[in-house]
Amino acid sequence: MQKKYRLRDRADFTRVYRYGRSFANHQLVLYVFNRPQVDRFRVGVSASKKIGNAVMRNRMRRMIKEIVRLQSDRVVDHVDLIFIVRKGATTMNYEQLSKSVHHVLRKASVLK
Repeated sequence: MQKKYRLRDRADFTRVYRYGRSFANHQLVLYVFNRPQVDRFRVGVSASKKIGNAVMRNRMRRMIKEIVRLQSDRVVDHVDLIFIVRKGATTMNYEQLSKSVHHVLRKASVLK
């Protein structure tokens, strides 16, 4: 995922948490906030220490970012997205996690 498509600042995360809408399934929570100022969508991933050690948290972040990158042509523009990883996602393989990400994106109506 290119840097211009990432959420990095704490202020951006706080804005999305405060004013965005949330959608969830058993493995992920997705916060969506419409931002007309940004050209494309931007993605952030949050994985707390509850889901495992640093290796597991970084693995989940990398997998979710890659899944979203591969579906980037299907995601609508002008939105900020934050994925929060839940404990159930740690036992899933790539294909199962991809289906879960697709499900929560569809549920949030951010797919074209």
